[in-house]
Amino acid sequence: MRHLLGLDIDRLRQLFPTLADLPPPLARELHGRLHWLRIPAGTCLFDTGTPCQDLPLVLEGSIRVSKRSKSGREIGLYRVLPGEICIVTLSCLLGGNDYPATGVAVEPLRLATLPRPTFLHLLEAHSPFRQMLFDLYGERIADLMQLVEEVAFHRLDERLATWLVENGPHIRLSHQAIAQELGSVREIVSRLLKQFEESGWVRLARGQVEVLDPVALLDARVRSLA
Repeated sequence: MRHLLGLDIDRLRQLFPTLADLPPPLARELHGRLHWLRIPAGTCLFDTGTPCQDLPLVLEGSIRVSKRSKSGREIGLYRVLPGEICIVTLSCLLGGNDYPATGVAVEPLRLATLPRPTFLHLLEAHSPFRQMLFDLYGERIADLMQLVEEVAFHRLDERLATWLVENGPHIRLSHQAIAQELGSVREIVSRLLKQFEESGWVRLARGQVEVLDPVALLDARVRSLA
């Protein structure tokens, strides 16, 4: 157990270098307050309306953050990978608010959670930690602005073509899961995928999509934008 904990601490310092350079009092506080967790894939870490009490620091695996409407439609906002920060959690910790979104473990997760009081103390007392959070916050906001632009101004076939190329060539997701990533409904996504298959750009099988011609997919997207 001590050996595994030592590996986790080394991994944490590698992924979040500002935590490796803490003054001794802050380092002792950090190590005494961190909780080390291993979470199975598919576990819901937080949901809309639940209290936000800890900052997750992902060491292995990823978290999918999404927003669900009252009608049940869902859109993927972003994923939190090792060394990244969930800005939904960050904003809730700063404001003392409940979660406005849902976070689910995509793969088995290994992570450390930092309680809100310790997080706020580090934010105030250690400027490199504060700067790291603001830098990551800025990067994620830029990603979200791009998502808003795509949803608001680009047609679904363009967005689907781009998403397939970015996530291919082998995508092991159902049509429903792909629709959720794009904020659409399964019927429309299935119809578009069938059209792509008839054009020879993808191959469909149960629970998976294989991208056969990414150049043609992107070329069709460019033509539709012209």
